[in-house]
Amino acid sequence: MSETVQETVQEVRFVVAPEEAEERLDRVLTAYAPDLSRAQAQRLIKDGAVTVNERGSKPSYRVQPGDRVAAQIPHALPAPPAPEPIPLKIIYEDSFLLVVDKPAGMVVHPALGHATGTLVNALLARYPSIAEVGGAERAGIVHRLDKDTSGLLLVAKDEETRAALQRQFKRRQVSKTYLALVEDLVQPQEGIIEAPIGRDKRQRKKMAVVSTGRPARTAYRVVEYFREHTLLEVRPHTGRTHQVRVHLAWLGYPVVGDAVYGRRRQRLLTDRHFLHAARLEFTHPASGEKVAFEAPLPRQLAALLKRLRRQRPR
Repeated sequence: MSETVQETVQEVRFVVAPEEAEERLDRVLTAYAPDLSRAQAQRLIKDGAVTVNERGSKPSYRVQPGDRVAAQIPHALPAPPAPEPIPLKIIYEDSFLLVVDKPAGMVVHPALGHATGTLVNALLARYPSIAEVGGAERAGIVHRLDKDTSGLLLVAKDEETRAALQRQFKRRQVSKTYLALVEDLVQPQEGIIEAPIGRDKRQRKKMAVVSTGRPARTAYRVVEYFREHTLLEVRPHTGRTHQVRVHLAWLGYPVVGDAVYGRRRQRLLTDRHFLHAARLEFTHPASGEKVAFEAPLPRQLAALLKRLRRQRPR
């Protein structure tokens, strides 16, 4: 059964029947909302617009008889992403893959409210054939960075390379290193945060440390202390949504400038947060060699560190 709750949103609700058991959530959703493509259903689920038993889920979830599914479906769903001639900073490129240094403020995939200006739009303009790699909405992108996180992203140019890189991520064979400036003086100077992450039960668009969440593990070490802040090197061992930001905030050291999980009174950064994907290490699928790439801090973040160093007592 469905009903309109706003002029621009259709609410679809249904209870999973026994014959639908073990079907993927995205497939079942398209059966109840036939105007949705599979890619659109996946995007809605990832954006938190679909709940199962009043909780967020993922497209690959295998539904069970009696599951209560609710979906908020905009009437004006975003069109397939169009190529846009947006400049890209390419750190490395060969016939199989490329490594992009994404700026803060750029959304990776088109989503509700961000149909244009994304990394996908830029890739489709520069590499038209990449629309065939995982579909136009993915354009070969193997993993994600938050909108206001800058740094390295890995993109596959063909389906075989994409599958090989995804296997490495799934097996946790890809090493990602971030630089994060956080509030207060972190103690101890290094450690491992192990706390499950899932949807915040009160604010569905936020993530949180919850007992019912998925296992998440983040290692950190102090790089430099300032008067009231700490520069950290952070290595997530799992890949949960907003993992680094959620874990550091939960520990009591939120990322500077984080408008979602940080402290509202901070004034150091107002247009982005201080989280930068600085290093990426993986095995090249074609050569079998270990490769590593680095991206320097953006000028704005480097200037902030320089200012904080001047403010330290001598």
